[in-house]
Amino acid sequence: MLIGVPRESAAGETRVAATPETIKKLKAQGHVLRVERGAGLAASVTDEAFAAAGAELVDRGEAFAADLLLKVRSPDADELSLVKPGTALVGMLNPFDRAGLQALATAQLTSFALEAAPRTSRAQSMDVLSSQANIAGYKAVMMAAERYQRFFPMLMTAAGTVKAARVVILGVGVAGLQAIATAKRLGAVIEASDVRPSVKEQVESLGAKFIEVSYDTPEEKEAAEGVGGYAKPMPQSWLDRQKIEVAKRVAQADVVITTALIPGRAAPVLVTEEMVRSMKAGSVIVDLAAAAGGNCPLTEAGRTVVKHGVTLVGETNLPALVAADASALYARNVLDFLKLVLTKEGTLQVPMDDDIVAACLVTQSGSVLRS
Repeated sequence: MLIGVPRESAAGETRVAATPETIKKLKAQGHVLRVERGAGLAASVTDEAFAAAGAELVDRGEAFAADLLLKVRSPDADELSLVKPGTALVGMLNPFDRAGLQALATAQLTSFALEAAPRTSRAQSMDVLSSQANIAGYKAVMMAAERYQRFFPMLMTAAGTVKAARVVILGVGVAGLQAIATAKRLGAVIEASDVRPSVKEQVESLGAKFIEVSYDTPEEKEAAEGVGGYAKPMPQSWLDRQKIEVAKRVAQADVVITTALIPGRAAPVLVTEEMVRSMKAGSVIVDLAAAAGGNCPLTEAGRTVVKHGVTLVGETNLPALVAADASALYARNVLDFLKLVLTKEGTLQVPMDDDIVAACLVTQSGSVLRS
């Protein structure tokens, strides 16, 4: 099969959907790989490295004229104009963007949105949300450390003792757990909160203290268990109690990292303006939910601002700031997914009895397959 890997054109997007490692493996399976010149430069992958792995270096039009396109972000209108009907597309296509999916359907693409893969053990190797969230959690701490004007670890010097930074992490999914681990390596004192009581053991195993809020009703307990690996919206009664406990910790924190997201919904507000006002001057908030409205209403997507003496980081694509490793992990996710849809003869198959393929398929034969 002719597989195209174009350069990403979305603003700030530095990742690439294939690497020399995955190109070499696809080439060994008999596929022809065409990579747009310069596609990997922002991710520290040279054209020479792609060529050495067996890829053909081509211009933009030739990269898009493939039978199968590998992308990080969904194609825009200009890119879709270069794609022929019947092309297959694999990428992070935002399955909750109805207008975007309709554009793919109108272009007659067979599209697979990898974010829609089920959170099962079998799908772990192709879980792009987890691989990229892991990087985001790491980078969030590094950005906080850069902007925080004090040390993270406790230091005992001849000039006196410097206290360790107090870090509060709200939302303990993949990104939150990596943020805990990274902040711990830097020597911070860490507290973490999540709606799911099941994560307490994970939080404590990484050296952080879990902020506990009781579950007083069956409704609260049911919501706290989540579904499909994701948190569910919690009843207001529980959220009110959580807000009180979180507010106490935020007021004492030097750094707050928020990671709470529910797919297809606006990000829940976890840090109010009142909480920000209570924080010490020079404190830092890194809001990983900025692209979905933010876990703090003062966050400005794509910007770093100072409000009430607190620095708020609203970066919307943290994995793109660690492009080399983010691309390597993402490309492996893509490669593992392709094993499900490419036959040994080099043709595309869409086995709808496969739960991963069925979940990821979002457009086919001119139709959007998600409600």
